[in-house]
Amino acid sequence: MPLLLALLLIPLGVIVLIPVSLVLRIRRGAMRRQARGWVVTANTIAIAFSTAMFLTGALITSRWVPEVLRYSLGGLGLGAVLGLIGFALTRWESSSGVVHFTPNRWLVLIVTTVVAVRIFYGVWRVWAAWQAGVEQIAAVAGSGIAMSIAAGAVVLGYYLIFWIAVRRRLRSLRIL
Repeated sequence: MPLLLALLLIPLGVIVLIPVSLVLRIRRGAMRRQARGWVVTANTIAIAFSTAMFLTGALITSRWVPEVLRYSLGGLGLGAVLGLIGFALTRWESSSGVVHFTPNRWLVLIVTTVVAVRIFYGVWRVWAAWQAGVEQIAAVAGSGIAMSIAAGAVVLGYYLIFWIAVRRRLRSLRIL
C-alpha cells in the first residue's frame, strides 16, 4: 500500500514543483556568469546535439503529423532571431582578465514562459484525451502537436544561437 501511495504522490509532487522550478530557472538564467571557455563549448555542443535529435524526431513525426517539420523549422528560426537579440542585449564585463556576462532577464523570462506554456498545454492535452474517451482520442491527440513542438523548437533555436554567439565572442577575446 505505501508503494501505491508513493506512485500516486510522486507525479503530483512533480506537478506542484513545476512553478518553483520555473522561477529558479528564470533566476539562474539571468544571473551574472563567468565566461569559461570549456563551459561555453560544452553548452554549444550539447545544444547542437539536442537540436539535431529534435529535428530527427520532427522528421520522423512528420510522417504522421504533416505540419510538424515545417513548424519545427519555423520555431527554430524564431528562436534563432530571439537568440541573436538575446546575445545583443547581453551585458559583458571584464575585470582583472576575467570576463563575465549577464543574459537579458526579459528574454530569459520569455523563453522560460514558452517552456511553461508548453508544459501546461501538454498536461491539459493529456487531461482532455483522458476525458474524451476512446471514440474521440484521435482528434484530441492530433490537435496542437505541431504548435507544441514548435514551442520546443523556439527554445532550442534561442539557446543554440545564443551559445554559438557567446563562443564566437570568447574566441574574439582570445579566451577560447
